[in-house]
Amino acid sequence: MSLVLSDVKRIANLAQLELTEDQAASTLEKLNGIFSLVEQMRAVDTTGIEPLSHPIAALQHDLSLRLRDDLVTEPNRRDDYQQVAPATADGLYLVPKVIE
Repeated sequence: MSLVLSDVKRIANLAQLELTEDQAASTLEKLNGIFSLVEQMRAVDTTGIEPLSHPIAALQHDLSLRLRDDLVTEPNRRDDYQQVAPATADGLYLVPKVIE
């Protein structure tokens, strides 16, 4: 699939973009380059290939997400922070009602 200059101008009009002739020509070249790349990728035979959860999984088969342990590292200072609040109740900040 490839576009022509009138296609780019129509798309720009639908997107309410003002493009000069040079910008439209440059956009046409870039879009056709993207379509060319997509066509090349479609031409590759991928039958029998399982989708990867992550690109590195092709190289590291034991790939797992490296998440840090969920540990408490800071002391609980809620009371210190709420001392300067105008109003609190049961550890929550009280604010004026905005919507009736």
